[in-house]
Amino acid sequence: MNLITREALLAFRRTRTLSILSVTTIAFALFVTGLFGLVALNMRTALRQVAERVQVVAFVKRDTPSQQVSAAMSDITVFPEVLDVQYVSETEALARAQRDLTEFQEVYKDLEVNPLPPSIELTLKPAFRTAASAAAVAERLKGFDFVDEVKYGQDWVQRLDTLRDIAGLIGLAVGFAFALVSMVIIGVTIRITVLQRAREIQIMRLVGATDWFIRGPFLVEGAIKGFLGGTLAVILCATVFGLFRSQKMGLGLGLQFFGAGQACLLLIFGVLLGFGGSLVSVGRHLRDESVTKGLRRTTDRVLATKPR
Repeated sequence: MNLITREALLAFRRTRTLSILSVTTIAFALFVTGLFGLVALNMRTALRQVAERVQVVAFVKRDTPSQQVSAAMSDITVFPEVLDVQYVSETEALARAQRDLTEFQEVYKDLEVNPLPPSIELTLKPAFRTAASAAAVAERLKGFDFVDEVKYGQDWVQRLDTLRDIAGLIGLAVGFAFALVSMVIIGVTIRITVLQRAREIQIMRLVGATDWFIRGPFLVEGAIKGFLGGTLAVILCATVFGLFRSQKMGLGLGLQFFGAGQACLLLIFGVLLGFGGSLVSVGRHLRDESVTKGLRRTTDRVLATKPR
């Protein structure tokens, strides 16, 4: 193993320019993949923040005894979909309306009777912030006698579900396409490296080296190139992210960068791409060489048996 690692490191010194080109190519291929990953990450975060606003509101009939409401709230708390239950009195509802609906502040000041009913607001758990779950909770709430009406923003919750499904499908398709393009680019780059060292491979075979012994340095070299390319890609992504966040393009976005685990995944992906590209490229070269040698032996055998 030490010999294979030493040979892989020596290859960097012998083909310094080509090695730098390979690492740079891998880095930019992973950089594009990383940028898409950042877009997908922040899109998912934005959708999650919007989903946090999904609430089911049950409007309570006026003059309902507080003991009845408290007992019902205890039952509602144990619903598997419910994260939090909050009672909003008539006074609190009016205060919210005066605070949030500034265009109607003058109207609310002149009211003699509070038109807003009390309500019970339910916040759902993250896994149940969907139209189907909200509808199921709303149906159960309608079973309480003191509930006058239940609302959960059915239309916009359904649109949120549709948007999440579309974002997931687009993310999967584009992510797979970027990964495939990265594999092709890296494979071609490593193939050039193998062809440049074809004479070295021939010498190793002449002295009796096995195919796996020949592959070893190339596989280690590919993994190292993938790691270096992945590291450079993370640095480039961090640089672009920092520039974009400093500008924010006037949108006031709360952008997020990769966590430590996600950055490590990008590095691991680079190592696997470098390793896999080397494995395929060297294997193809050895197979082509074996076929060529086999044809040469057959031709020599035929020529030797041909009558003169």
